[in-house]
Amino acid sequence: MPENSTEVTAAGIARLAGVGRAAVSNWRRRHADFPKPVGGTETSPSFALPEVEQWLRDQGKLAEVPLRERVWQQVAGHPAGAVPALVHTGCALLLLRISPKTWPEIAAAPDERMAGVLSLALDKALTARFGPATEAGRAVHTPSGTELLPSVPLLRAVAELAAGTGARETFEFLLGRQLDANPRQYTLTPPGLAELMAALVETAERPARTVLDPAAGTGALLRAVADPAALYAQETDPDLAALTALRLALHTDTGCALAARTADTLRADAFPQLAADAVLCHPPFNERNWGHDELAYDPRWEYGFPARTESELAWVQHALAHLRQGGTAVLLMPPAAASRRSGRRIRADLLRRGALRAVIALPAGAAPPYGIPLHLWVLRKPGSGAHPSPELLLVDTAEPAEPASGGQPSAAGGRDRLDWQAVHRAVLDAWRSFEDSAPAGDRPGAGRSVPVIELLDDDVDLAPARHLPPPAAAGGPGELIRVRERLTETLGRTGDLTPPAVTLSGPAHWPLTTVGELARAGALQLRTGGSGTGGGPVLTEHDVLGSTAPSGSLPTDGPFEEPVLVEPGDVVVPVLGGGSAARVIDDATAGAALGRNLQLLRPDPAALDPWFLAGFLRGTANNRQASSYASTATRLDARRLQLPRLPLVEQQRYGERFRALAEFEDALRLAGRLGGQLVQGMYDGLTDGTVAPK
Repeated sequence: MPENSTEVTAAGIARLAGVGRAAVSNWRRRHADFPKPVGGTETSPSFALPEVEQWLRDQGKLAEVPLRERVWQQVAGHPAGAVPALVHTGCALLLLRISPKTWPEIAAAPDERMAGVLSLALDKALTARFGPATEAGRAVHTPSGTELLPSVPLLRAVAELAAGTGARETFEFLLGRQLDANPRQYTLTPPGLAELMAALVETAERPARTVLDPAAGTGALLRAVADPAALYAQETDPDLAALTALRLALHTDTGCALAARTADTLRADAFPQLAADAVLCHPPFNERNWGHDELAYDPRWEYGFPARTESELAWVQHALAHLRQGGTAVLLMPPAAASRRSGRRIRADLLRRGALRAVIALPAGAAPPYGIPLHLWVLRKPGSGAHPSPELLLVDTAEPAEPASGGQPSAAGGRDRLDWQAVHRAVLDAWRSFEDSAPAGDRPGAGRSVPVIELLDDDVDLAPARHLPPPAAAGGPGELIRVRERLTETLGRTGDLTPPAVTLSGPAHWPLTTVGELARAGALQLRTGGSGTGGGPVLTEHDVLGSTAPSGSLPTDGPFEEPVLVEPGDVVVPVLGGGSAARVIDDATAGAALGRNLQLLRPDPAALDPWFLAGFLRGTANNRQASSYASTATRLDARRLQLPRLPLVEQQRYGERFRALAEFEDALRLAGRLGGQLVQGMYDGLTDGTVAPK
């Protein structure tokens, strides 16, 4: 194996070949010529990527590795680690973008000479974009020729990929893969939330030309700013700061000034003299070690010295300290920051001086931690001589609009079902009306302009739900009547669909086959979901479990990747969780992309009845024998699921019975949802007086 050859794990081999990891384990046991491990550990070995590719081709299991997949495997298996590989990649892509004619000359040299020449060229490009290397805290340091040498094969492949997809799209793809592969290592700001926060600071009267993010993370907030003149980013983690700086450099035009620094923001402010038009920030929550003891006399605490438990209020005041007069800041905050007693004096001073303009409660699932409804605080730097605002806007978007499933409440809820368009509409309409001094009025359960004097009590509790008019019970008394009528109709239909009395018999002893054997025989196709770009609906795991309409959506950015689209008659099964579920795709769902943690079985209608297939896949014993168990999860291997060998006519007889059971199950599920809606609506109506007891 060549020195510094890229290594790949069993999971990477499975991705290359489009199979599960269990198949890779089987190949290692059954094929003596399978490549030997060259690194890793006994439980997680790694293999030389060139040897693996050649073996897969020799076995007919791989026609050709897609270039983007090859590049990612080189990043993931880089001898120095994925993050240094991504930094080298981002630097090379920046050079390609700034000076595209330079690259062919550099790439024509032998590897060792190319590394040395490339280091000099990168130093010029990085200095042009980020300032001189001597500048304190510059996020991206110029890699030396020695550091670049192991990356030369990777960078040649990256340049080839960028020639077809673009420098920015290439880096977004690779960075996205890194973030997906390490979800616990990074705190992400979802694109929908980033766009909302950027929209809140941008108005015709106050354009956000210079923007600061003092806790930049992956750069999502600054990427969402439209047409900035200057972006300022600070991030404590040096590796993440470098990746974010390169991401922003590739995302913006060279006419946009860009300053990215790495340092602890509260302890070592990299931009002490900056007065920006806007500040966007997703700060770390519940930090005890934020510098309370060292920063007691810091001039940023204009509204009061935050308690040790109030790190979020320290970030609020840091943001205000870096705004010009009249500038706007939007911070993502935990809901406790609006009501903790230890922060009430600072909240009161923010209100008295007109610095806090709005508190917006987001739906649960808007951002991590996904289980709680986070808040947005909108702040404005008071101007000299300006009168403080007499009102605070409170908005609650917990239920911004009907869910995507056609008005049915979500059984799962959370981030996969969040309707960002509805959230944007609800928040921006309320904020712009408030900004225009239009009388917003009281929108039950949604928003209200509250006089500051009403909030300055002993608690200074700013949680929107505590001050908003109560929502009308389930849409009002008229809606309760309609829900009751639908429930009555559904219960009647449920009775009609109830299965007839069963005829008992002994266990059947059919000859069995497996899904894997049927796939090899061509009786069905197996596809795995989770990839694809270009927009459009996505059938998620929750949609399959809840029998609801597709509620996800494909990303629109990044290089185009063909999604797996479902067709009528396909059978979709979840692969995580340990339950037994299978959904037959109908005409209404057809055309949606297959989501993550789902496997699609596409039967040949001349050989397999889809309802027969789905029904037998749901058997408890069948799922148990086809599942593997880890310490925290259960995973289904669809290839091991068993089916009886029956003639097509007999399959169709079973299929009709399974179809009837599915209709009965859907009716029960709808009745449960309507019943829960009616019960809660009655409780709400009786307690707020809109429904009278009889």
